[in-house]
Amino acid sequence: MTAVHVPGTPVIEDGRLVSTSPATGAEAGRVPVASVADVEATVARARAAAPWWAGLGFTGRRERLLRWRAVLAKRIEELAELVHVEGGKPVPDAIVEIVTAVEHVDWAARNARRVLGPRRMRSRLVLAEFSAHLEYQPHGVIGVIGPWNYPVFTPIGSVAYALAAGNTVVLKPSEYTPAVGQWLVDTFAEVVGEQPVFSAVHGLGDVGAALCRSGVDKVAFTGSTATGRKVMAACAESLTPVLIEAGGKDAMIVDADADLDAAADAAVWGALTNAGQTCIGIERVYAVEPVFDAFVDKVVQRADRLTVGADGADIGPITMPSQLDVIRRHIDDALARGGRAVLGGAEAVQPPYVRPTVLVDVPEDSAAVREETFGPTLTINRVRDADEAVTLANALPYGLGGSVFGRRRAVAVARRLRSGMASVNSALTFAGMSTLPFGGVGDSGFGRIHGEDGLREFARAKAITRRRARSLLPAMTFDRTDADVARLVKVVKMMYGR
Repeated sequence: MTAVHVPGTPVIEDGRLVSTSPATGAEAGRVPVASVADVEATVARARAAAPWWAGLGFTGRRERLLRWRAVLAKRIEELAELVHVEGGKPVPDAIVEIVTAVEHVDWAARNARRVLGPRRMRSRLVLAEFSAHLEYQPHGVIGVIGPWNYPVFTPIGSVAYALAAGNTVVLKPSEYTPAVGQWLVDTFAEVVGEQPVFSAVHGLGDVGAALCRSGVDKVAFTGSTATGRKVMAACAESLTPVLIEAGGKDAMIVDADADLDAAADAAVWGALTNAGQTCIGIERVYAVEPVFDAFVDKVVQRADRLTVGADGADIGPITMPSQLDVIRRHIDDALARGGRAVLGGAEAVQPPYVRPTVLVDVPEDSAAVREETFGPTLTINRVRDADEAVTLANALPYGLGGSVFGRRRAVAVARRLRSGMASVNSALTFAGMSTLPFGGVGDSGFGRIHGEDGLREFARAKAITRRRARSLLPAMTFDRTDADVARLVKVVKMMYGR
């Protein structure tokens, strides 16, 4: 019996990974599957290229990265169409994703010298005879394991910053979007053709595991929390440092003095963009009692207007077919336990699509509230006040992003969210801010991409001291005398004992 191929599911044929559209089944591309030996060889080539790339200095790397940025900008429609075909994402959403990625390439290229360049540091009185110097050196080769939901923006958040810091990069794109990953590598090679500075290896999870064990100097991973744990375990075998950007179950809090129209607009966008397949997507809303009903009505009105389909629609298909089962289970569980569907519901799951679904009065211990859904669904629950909302928002082990709508206390409430990021009177906006670090806490991972912290994530701090005079208070020598020690004690008491 011949197996039935589900559109969008990766298939390996004759040693090549075949990628298809989850909406139509049309082939998006095919790339060679890497063996363990292939992964090791690719990393070896990247390591050989690393001294050349680092040797270009900040100026040389900036010039090349800005040229790549220009290629991405000029060919934005081409890349957006590939993202659409391979992952099902609507073209306008793909363009927004690419625009954000281009901004990150630009910022990383322009700011790497300022953030990572060598600088003098002030010495202190006890070691006044020494000058101090700090610089950031590249790790060498960075392995990047990318996701399928944002196959341009998310990998580039690591790739561009790693390259700007002076590393070479080996990318393992998701098996659901290998063609997009290879497109990024190929266009970079058009700009930097001298050495394999940025390369790709393709395949299923075993190829990602091979990359973790290949001798790369650091791994940057984006994906589920469960897979993140596997990545950490594999890297732990060789003490390879890791950056983990894992799942999320982000909450929005709507306070009594919120602009409800703006809050509803942001909730619908944050929950339903990219068919809800967003790690920082709004999956839960806690609205205070006085505005709850009005807010729910506004959300339903907006969400009900959205179209679903393969082309020209607001919401595309679910990229990973197996995720449909998760979404269906969460909706069914919420309804079985007393939740109500004010939009969509049990019949919303129509493979490969899921229609917008808004659930209210869902128990806090249900799967729809506690587990990452990764679909176009939203739970909205009522709370007494913002304090109760914060408590419920922080009750899960995830801690990626979040959102607060209100006026008087919104910023204070945002600070109390146990998350790496938060937006006030908006949703998801911190992701596009190239000056800000991006990352989570708890089950959402650790480490940061983007911004100054993102650049430093891909470099080693190197501290250097240099003697510039004779020691007035000799301490770090066996030639010190009792009188030297006595003077040292006297100075410390005088300086710090008050």
